[in-house]
Amino acid sequence: MSLSQRQLALLLIAPGLALVAALFLYPLLFSLASAFTDPKGGFSLQAFGKAFELYSGDILFTIVIVVSSCALTALAAIAIAGTLTLGENPWIVGTLRALYRWPLFIPFIVAAQCMRTFLAKNGLMNNSFVSLGLMEPLQAVSYLDWRGIIITFVWKQTPFVALLLAGALAALDRATLEAGRNLGASRLRVLLELALPQVMPTLLVALVLSFVTMLSVLSVPMMVAGSQPTMLTVDMAFRINAYGDYATANALGVITYLISAGAAILYLRHGMAKESAP
Repeated sequence: MSLSQRQLALLLIAPGLALVAALFLYPLLFSLASAFTDPKGGFSLQAFGKAFELYSGDILFTIVIVVSSCALTALAAIAIAGTLTLGENPWIVGTLRALYRWPLFIPFIVAAQCMRTFLAKNGLMNNSFVSLGLMEPLQAVSYLDWRGIIITFVWKQTPFVALLLAGALAALDRATLEAGRNLGASRLRVLLELALPQVMPTLLVALVLSFVTMLSVLSVPMMVAGSQPTMLTVDMAFRINAYGDYATANALGVITYLISAGAAILYLRHGMAKESAP
């Protein structure tokens, strides 16, 4: 490629690079600098001390919620992907294929609003159970708490993980799976012992992406469960909107960066260990 072609290529990508720098890199660097700066402009960890003093419980709550949601999402996605690729009932497979992807196209804020009416004490879920005779009206309870957050996250992210996992399963050599079936293994055993280990990297990538997505959502914890404890995104919004305390909010943001980095490091270590294995 000649020099002029390189310059032309740089000129073509320059608007995109400028947009990324203005909307992502600059805010990231500014938030990092603000988190480690005191009111006088010097280096300080005061914001982190304040963040841990006020929100240590919310940090633990956030980690538990996101990890639990990822685990349940993985189980649901494995069940859906396994049914789509190994299922033998065409009606079940066709119905599941037509329905499971719908939450992909629904924004988190819309999903949170839907769950507010679905999981409330007098919401659609409890009213349906009462109508079917599965519970008495006095037994109805509200799920608009930590359980509602997990339900919303799992419902929203399962189609994404299942879509990637189903594609990876469909790309496997069917001869190996059929050999397991011919030797008498059940479909569940073929899925767990033959198919799933081969697509584990795809599943881990999908779960890491889902982990980061859940960690960054504001609307779900704010709308579904407004009580304490809550997630870090709500705390960051509260510090800025109520007190204009950008330093503490940015310190909480750095903590979320570290939590996200932890998930990425675990994935990379798993990948490196698999590559180094004989």
